[in-house]
Amino acid sequence: MANTKKSNKGLVDSVETLEALLVKVRKAQETFAKYTQEEVDKIFFEASMAANKARIPLAKMAVEETGMGIVEDKIIKNHYASEYIYNAYKNTKTCGLIEEDKEYGIQKIAEPIGVVAAVIPTTNPTSTAIFKTLLALKTRNAIIISPHPRAKESTIAAAKLVLEAAVKAGAPEDIIGWIDVPSLELTNMIMQEADIILATGGPGMVKSAYSSGKPAIGVGAGNTPALIDESADILLAVNSIIHSKTFDNGMICASEQSVIVDKKIYKEVKDEFAKRGCYFLKGDEIDKVRKTILVPNKNGDKILNNKIVGQSAYTIAKLAGVLVDKKTKILIGEVESVDIAEEFAHEKLSPVLAMYKANDFADAMAKSEHLIADGGYGHTSSLYINEGISMDKINEYTSRMKTCRILINTPSSHGGIGDLYNFKLAPSLTLGCGSYGGNSVSENVGVKHLINIKTVAARRENMLWYRVPEKVYFKKGSMPVALDELGTVYKKKKAFIVTDGFLYENGYVKNIERKLDEMGITHTCFYQVLPDPTLATAKEGAKLMRDFQPDVVIALGGGSPIDAGKIMWVLYEHPEVDFMDMAMRFMDIRKRVYTFPKMGEKAMFVAIPTTSGTGSEVTPFAVITDEKTGLKYPLADYELMPNMAIIDVDNTMSQPRGLTSASGIDALTHALEAYASIMATSYTDGPALTAMKLIFKYLPSAYENGAADMIAREKMAEASTLAGMAFANAFLGLCHSMAHKLGAFHHLPHGVANALLISEIIKFNAAEVPTKMGTFSQYQYPHALERYVECANNVGVFGKTDEETLALFIDKIEELKAAVGIKKTIRDYGIDEDTFLSTLDEMVEDAFDDQCTGANPRYPLMTEIRDIYLKAYYGIKEKAELKEKKKDIDIKVIVRK
Repeated sequence: MANTKKSNKGLVDSVETLEALLVKVRKAQETFAKYTQEEVDKIFFEASMAANKARIPLAKMAVEETGMGIVEDKIIKNHYASEYIYNAYKNTKTCGLIEEDKEYGIQKIAEPIGVVAAVIPTTNPTSTAIFKTLLALKTRNAIIISPHPRAKESTIAAAKLVLEAAVKAGAPEDIIGWIDVPSLELTNMIMQEADIILATGGPGMVKSAYSSGKPAIGVGAGNTPALIDESADILLAVNSIIHSKTFDNGMICASEQSVIVDKKIYKEVKDEFAKRGCYFLKGDEIDKVRKTILVPNKNGDKILNNKIVGQSAYTIAKLAGVLVDKKTKILIGEVESVDIAEEFAHEKLSPVLAMYKANDFADAMAKSEHLIADGGYGHTSSLYINEGISMDKINEYTSRMKTCRILINTPSSHGGIGDLYNFKLAPSLTLGCGSYGGNSVSENVGVKHLINIKTVAARRENMLWYRVPEKVYFKKGSMPVALDELGTVYKKKKAFIVTDGFLYENGYVKNIERKLDEMGITHTCFYQVLPDPTLATAKEGAKLMRDFQPDVVIALGGGSPIDAGKIMWVLYEHPEVDFMDMAMRFMDIRKRVYTFPKMGEKAMFVAIPTTSGTGSEVTPFAVITDEKTGLKYPLADYELMPNMAIIDVDNTMSQPRGLTSASGIDALTHALEAYASIMATSYTDGPALTAMKLIFKYLPSAYENGAADMIAREKMAEASTLAGMAFANAFLGLCHSMAHKLGAFHHLPHGVANALLISEIIKFNAAEVPTKMGTFSQYQYPHALERYVECANNVGVFGKTDEETLALFIDKIEELKAAVGIKKTIRDYGIDEDTFLSTLDEMVEDAFDDQCTGANPRYPLMTEIRDIYLKAYYGIKEKAELKEKKKDIDIKVIVRK
């Protein structure tokens, strides 16, 4: 992370230095106000990209400095603050004429306000800084940041990073400024001197903002009640609340503070909370926690205890003198009073939750209204209910609740900030509370706010798709027939063939060349692709393409030539693209900051596999290695989808046994991960299940008998492509994320790496009470176990219970691996223990940030990824054994250091 001090400018730590900064910032803003929309959008883009790339180090810095929250969740916040904000406003006009209706003679012209004073809280020090600076840049405003004293280093680091990217893109040098040594005096000074205030923080700070004499956009306290109606889906409701309340240890102001449950379903709701890892306080434990929630200040008034903010349930319990399991997700106090005198009725900014039993809906409504009145007016309220049969109740709730965000069947932390569970609710990290909460705006901040607006945001599933190549040819002997269309249908003139040296030297290309010659299509061949193809190789091939100017690219081989061919294709059609921009991680492919260039305008792409595993011939993915760092980058975009795929078993007959084994298990992991993915649909389930059935039935014979069993070869080719179609649309998961890094750091073949991890991944994902579940609107609650049981039944595995079926299924996978020569552990492949341990932490972080991780049904913590790597390396099966082994590992690490 870059030094947070401004070079050659000195610290801003006094009235005099702040006055000097204000002069510079105002001058910069006067210049910036003259910029065009095109210039502003370029700056906005580059600043968003820079913030996105730094999401992990900024998250680490924030947690280390404040001692609050969870690194993995702060990574998500930083990612959200850059990606979702960019996506929401990238096409919004903010300069000059932004709207015109000539018939009515109306024009709307946008002008910047001037200098923004931004107060940043300790709870979200980096993501809020990213959000506010990006918003200021998009609107041609200057901004001065006042960080929280306990989070100044991380906040300034985020601001400096955005500033440097903006200036590099053409922004004035002093367009973003900050106070290096924050104090109440300096914060009040910038609020008085600025043109508008964006205040996020405690009630005292927000009140100061509104009392400054300048226009202010401040947000009130949140005290979100979640009402669970008798008609609600209990699994959805409870798991949504847990997902929300545990996010960054409950520090988002929209997170649930109280749950009000109809007495008819109270026991079921309570049992589900307990089953999912929540702890119900008993006896005097409730009072112990009460005394820990609020503590007296110097005036004797009770205020929120900052020692519990952003801490884990276990830490808070320990502070209160209550013994709970370390894995406890939430501390729940069953209380009766909704008055402000009840400590549990307050906003707690931590995984502590009040739970009330309501006699009926009317009683639940009254309790919810009272809780809002005691500190949450205007913020957020949440209702879990059956939309189809309860519109009268929804309408009553909407009418009576004095909140500006009314969330239906939605985790309130994620739902309140917008664009995750309802795609018309604007993404924001500053949530207005309107006049109800004494705020100037009632919406999620990001546009002009002049009136209070109530927004009812019901949970919705996003649109999905099923995309495959335009044409997929299969069956023995299909290649000549398919290639014939290049001349007869597509009228192609010049073909560029991409393959590897082995296939070229052993005559695999000749059949293609012969057919091209028959059609009078000129051709050339690039056959320098190696396993784990590098970016340098792709660039070399692209250069030859530009010289040759083909109108069709034909990639022949396994995943390496096809993936390399895809990258060459992109670099040929768009030599201006930046590889690292294409490799940028995204949370949602439709909202990524970087837009892939339009493909196919110079050449169509034909993929012909010679192995039965990668499925690259029908997917929008390509894995490429940066030869300078050794890192593998899985690229994903539907522009990378081939136009035509030709699956002819004649090309796969002579696969060696090792390749048959590795690629076959790779195809199995594709099918398994696609089926368990949070993005799985009925359209992807069928191909995934069919692929699994074919692999279990035919892989052993294809491995043992090779070309002698043509049927097995053909069925494995079909399985590979079907699995590819499934994961092309459902995406993959943690197994592939971890396998990518195992291959990059230790050069294990990709299929082998997947094989060594898949059983542990299945056990990890199948947990009914995972630490965290994946975030996707259609994924309502943890159900990977149920999905794996369906996979097991599909291949003839049945147990007396789901857990027994899962164990038998894993045994069947292990038997298949053994039958095709896969060894038991990573260590069995000759990877030195010290070497493995020295790379472990870097592999863990890279795997967490891999593109495939986001679709995994269980969202992993880095410590959990580390444990899986260790189990796969040593062959550990039991938790106790892993615990003892980790002690030995820690000693080895200390000795090595």
